[in-house]
Parts: sequence; C-alpha cells; structure tokens
Amino acid sequence: GSEMCIRDSNNIKQSVCSWCFPQFSLDELSKIAKEIGLIGIDLVPPSGWKTLINHGLKATLCTPEKYSLTKGWNDTKNHENLVSEYSKIIDLVADAGFTNLFCASGNSFGIDKETGLINCEKGLKKIIYKAEKRNITIVMELLNSKVNHPDYMCDKSDWGVKLCKKIGSENFKLLYDIYHMQIMEGDIIRTLTDNIEYIGHFHTAGNPGRKDLDDQQELYYPAIMKAIAETDYELYIGHEFGPKGDPMEAMKAAYDVCNL
Repeated sequence: GSEMCIRDSNNIKQSVCSWCFPQFSLDELSKIAKEIGLIGIDLVPPSGWKTLINHGLKATLCTPEKYSLTKGWNDTKNHENLVSEYSKIIDLVADAGFTNLFCASGNSFGIDKETGLINCEKGLKKIIYKAEKRNITIVMELLNSKVNHPDYMCDKSDWGVKLCKKIGSENFKLLYDIYHMQIMEGDIIRTLTDNIEYIGHFHTAGNPGRKDLDDQQELYYPAIMKAIAETDYELYIGHEFGPKGDPMEAMKAAYDVCNL
C-alpha cells in the first residue's frame, strides 16, 4: 500500500559518471546533476570531492587519484602497492563522509580464474578490516571481456559472487554494471535479484553501444529499476553512458526512465 509508494519514491538514488561527459568541467556537471535531481557523481578521485561538496552532492563512487583496470588484485605482485594505496584512500573517503570505493580485479595475463580468486581474496583481506572499521564498502566492478575489456578477470557475476563469499564481509561487494553484464550473460533481473546482497553499486548504459537508455537499445530499464526497487537495495544507480545528442537532455531522460 502507501508504505510501498513512499519507499519506491526514495529507493532509486541516481548519480552520473564524470568521465562520460568530458564537455563539462566537474563544476558544470555538478550544477547540471543537481538541477536534474541526481544526488552525486561517480568515479571521482579525492581532487574532485570539494567541488561536489560545494554543490551539495556526494562522491557516490570514489576512486584513488590514479588506478588501473588491468593491473589489479588478482595478481600478488600488485598487492604491496594496492594495499598501501587503498589503506590511505579508505581513510580519505571516510573522512570526507563518503561510503563507496571502487576497485578492479585486473586482467588475467595468463592467471587462471581459480588462482585469481585466491589472490584477490588474499590481497583484499589485508584492507577489509580497515574498510569495516571506517564503514567503507569496497566494490569490485564487473566488466565485459567480450567488447570493451578483453582479458578482464571479474567478467561474470558468479565469479564476483564467489569472491564476495570468500571475503565474507558486508564491506566488500560488487559493482554490477548492467551494460557489461548484458553483454556477458544477460538475464539481468534474475541475476541482480538473486545476488542483491552482494551488490554495492549499479551502473547503467544502453546496449549495444553504451549509449542512452532509450528505446533504440535492448535493455528495458523501467522493469530493471522496478526489480531493484523491490529488493532492499538502498544505494546508488550511476549512469555510465555516452550521450548520442545533447548531454543534458540525455542525463535528464536517463533520470526520468529510472525515477520510479
């Protein structure tokens, strides 16, 4: 009844990824985001946080100042650098009052998936205690290895879920990118519903092409958002697409499609 209504209206908290809109400075993007009703910007390093705070926005997905998608936690030779980098950034994120921190599995480079799982677990367990203490959720992104990120290891939901179970902490989750997972496995609604406890962030885009969430692409976002709203997920949905036309119009349209 009415309770569901109230819950739905606040349930889908939306943000947008800074890199998708290079025509705007972070300051300009923040103004636009605020006007549209977005509550933050994704994939922003510490150098951009002040700008967001000035506009009353959140860094809905924080990153280190520099990071690599290809050299990740799945290779033990990256652990020393990553542990030191992430130990510092966890404190910065917490001190700024944000909660979500991005990470990547890295590419396989010949490491098999089973070994990669063990290596990720080993490395991430060195920082997870600190993340728990500071109330930060580290989210590992699921990316497609078919079109955009050849050889990326964390390219299927079940691999990511296995890693979450191995780490066994509320503070390590997946960034479920709907566009990437449509390419790799489809079955979006069932997968996200079954695994919602392991999802700490969502990304959107139309497929094929990573463009607008319109009717010229195969994902039906109203149903996907309704499915998310019906779970107990209360975090963010970040739009991560390249606009076909006017970027402000595209952002507004994405907001409307996902705003239940």
